[in-house]
Amino acid sequence: MTRIAAVHGTLAPHRYDQSAITDMVARRCLPDGADRRALDRLHRAARVRARHMTLPLDAYGTLDGFGAANDVFIQAATDLGARTVREALRLAGLTAADVDLLVFTSVTGIAAPSVDARLVGRLGLRPDVRRVPMFGLGCAGGAAGLARLHDYLLGRPDEVAVLLSVELCSLTFQRDDPSLANLVATGLFGDGAGAVVARGSRRTGTVAGPTIVDTRSRLYPDTGRILGWEIKDSGFRVVLGPEIPDVVRRHLADDVRDFLDGHGLKPKDVSAWVCHPGGPQILEAVGEALDLPDGALDLSRRHLADVGNLSSSSVLHILRDTLDTRPPPAGTPGLLLAMGPGFACELVLLRW
Repeated sequence: MTRIAAVHGTLAPHRYDQSAITDMVARRCLPDGADRRALDRLHRAARVRARHMTLPLDAYGTLDGFGAANDVFIQAATDLGARTVREALRLAGLTAADVDLLVFTSVTGIAAPSVDARLVGRLGLRPDVRRVPMFGLGCAGGAAGLARLHDYLLGRPDEVAVLLSVELCSLTFQRDDPSLANLVATGLFGDGAGAVVARGSRRTGTVAGPTIVDTRSRLYPDTGRILGWEIKDSGFRVVLGPEIPDVVRRHLADDVRDFLDGHGLKPKDVSAWVCHPGGPQILEAVGEALDLPDGALDLSRRHLADVGNLSSSSVLHILRDTLDTRPPPAGTPGLLLAMGPGFACELVLLRW
């Protein structure tokens, strides 16, 4: 089985209270003299206290178009990604030369050469390192990336693989857009990165975390337009449908129960739920659908309150927090899950 050797999360450099971000959004998105009470309610409902952003707050009003924002993404994602991978390798007791595969996921910017390619020389990775850049998975990208890393190591059990997620959501900010979806998104998403270092079953090491037992991916029919991006001249315009919690309630429980049943498990057997915090309503829908006990999603709720939704990076931060603050009993199962555009669900079964 794949062994997780280290998980590390980093955050963008500029931290702001939610109230300061709300004031900026009101200035940039609402017409002069407009009533901002609805915006204030939406941002309070996100239950986010503060977020980290790539640029100083005032700079978001001066970014001129998609190209300028994407140029910032390339530089900042490379810098933050390098820091994140370097520290994850240190925690794993490994060097850059040990890495055989680098998987990179993001949905908040594009680059060719991709960010993973730009990191090879900077980190001292081998020139024959295999690379898998992934785009479009959104908030599910951290879980999906972990699953694809596991797939690779099943076939190459002597090797080491790294997953890197970098999401700079603030750079998708749409000025002069008072739509409900944009106002909700501006109250929810933050900037950060996460990295996982994993070893194949025959690769020895001094640092040992949980193993990946199995994975499952699921696309739900007729839900392709409820979450994602519309690509405009101004950049990424968010699509965020109000029906997402209902889709979660309708489908998630059957998928999770069927997946666990294949391993002789029930939801009550799961010792840790590592759940992407899509937002307060999503977490409530997950808890209701799976009939989870009180406190099962506390780390996800705390993460959301402390730094907001980091898209694909969030579930990796919550995995790190689980390992650091609430390590489950040895030998017990855990479930990592996230949902994203498609509408899709990714499940990763862990054993501690």
